Amino acid sequence: MSPLKTIIYVDGFNFYYGRLKQTPYKWLDIFKLFSDQILQAQLPRASIVKLKFFTADIKSKFASNGTHAQKSQSNYHRALEILYPNQIEIIKGYYAAGKAVLPVFKKPPDKNNRTDVWKLEEKQTDVNIALHLYRDAIRMEAKQVVIVSNDTDLAPALKMIRDDLGNKIKIGIVIPVPKSSTKTRRPPNQQLSQYADWTRHHILDNELSNSQLPDLIPTQKKPILKPSYW
Repeated sequence: MSPLKTIIYVDGFNFYYGRLKQTPYKWLDIFKLFSDQILQAQLPRASIVKLKFFTADIKSKFASNGTHAQKSQSNYHRALEILYPNQIEIIKGYYAAGKAVLPVFKKPPDKNNRTDVWKLEEKQTDVNIALHLYRDAIRMEAKQVVIVSNDTDLAPALKMIRDDLGNKIKIGIVIPVPKSSTKTRRPPNQQLSQYADWTRHHILDNELSNSQLPDLIPTQKKPILKPSYW
């Protein structure tokens, strides 16, 4: 049986906050995770022709580790590009920060009791994923597309693919949350799965631990080192 050409679409924000935050697995070989762990178990004949990683550069003034966090993210992206120059494509949106006046948290909400806050929003990621996903599907760049996200905003793009292509292309969903529901900040949704041929409802700790980048990655100049606090 011939390999099933597959493109992976990773929602970096959703993946980080759903599965990686507060874990020791941030120095992740994301290509290895899907090629050797998840797809190998889910559909062994799948062959990844491209992994598209959708993200945005963090703003150091809002990050817990400030400029260190910004540098760590930059080094991580460089590491992926060096190790997988033809397989991984990093597609960036951006973060927008602005003032917002929102109700103080209490139940029930009191619209008259408000406070000034910084509102940080990731821009363009959902649109970028939807456009890449639909264009690749229409062009039949692969026989299978796999979306790594728990974001219902992507449901319209999946519906359009199903409406326009029917069963000509397989759709897989990987929900980036732990297997234990007690750790899940947001439960897996069904709006994505209704258009999919298969859904993987979790990513295991051992799959992440078995898919780590080397602590030191050589480059033509200074090597890239795993951040000490990761």
